[in-house]
Amino acid sequence: MTGSGRAVRVEIYSDIACPWCYVGKARFERALAAYPQAASVEVVYRPFQLDPAAPQQPLGHREVLAKKYGPQSVAMDERITALGAAEGITFDFDTVLENNSLLAHRLLRFALDTAGSATQARLKGRLMAAHFGEGMDIGDRGQLADAAAAVGLDRDAVVAFLATDELAAEVRADIDEAHELGISAVPTFVFEGQWAVQGGQEASTFLRVLEQVAEQTAQARGEEAAAAGPDATPEGEACADGVCEVPPPSSR
Repeated sequence: MTGSGRAVRVEIYSDIACPWCYVGKARFERALAAYPQAASVEVVYRPFQLDPAAPQQPLGHREVLAKKYGPQSVAMDERITALGAAEGITFDFDTVLENNSLLAHRLLRFALDTAGSATQARLKGRLMAAHFGEGMDIGDRGQLADAAAAVGLDRDAVVAFLATDELAAEVRADIDEAHELGISAVPTFVFEGQWAVQGGQEASTFLRVLEQVAEQTAQARGEEAAAAGPDATPEGEACADGVCEVPPPSSR
């Protein structure tokens, strides 16, 4: 744990339909595995939609990307496929189906609220693996329920949840808040509500940031505790050099 005994919190803004988010997740988890205080780090996934206006119907990835980027879309897919292979993850873009990701984000919020951040992280990984490597339709309620059951959630409870609009307003509010914070691209990793790292950085970069944040927060909390007295509960930290800053999320 850090100086106050509170876990370092990392909020990861990402979209299930974002290949760089998948690479970034793998690299961050590799950094976390190498971090001696990994047990003190809480990871929470926050929603972001690259295309909130995407139709709620499955469309072939190759067709969708070709309309956006033309012939260069093939080279883009080949590059990310190679990067994914280096991280031990599979991209099979011939089978990828694009769909509106809001339903999947609602499910991730459900997992967080009902089973905690560790289960949410496992579900995030399962959804990305199925979406990018197994031809899963992330807008299909039955397939989402299967993915949830695979990480230990009660399938019947998930089916009942997905049949409603529960948590839709909360997820949209989270997405709006991300834009208010200045997040315009994903993945974006926000450490302790103050330090932000954008993009699927190398694992060594994430490890260095984890070490810096732990040191900065421990020092800040120690100084505040010394100034306020032994019964005080410190809040807030200083800003680290070399890491992009965003305003701290409100009411987190």
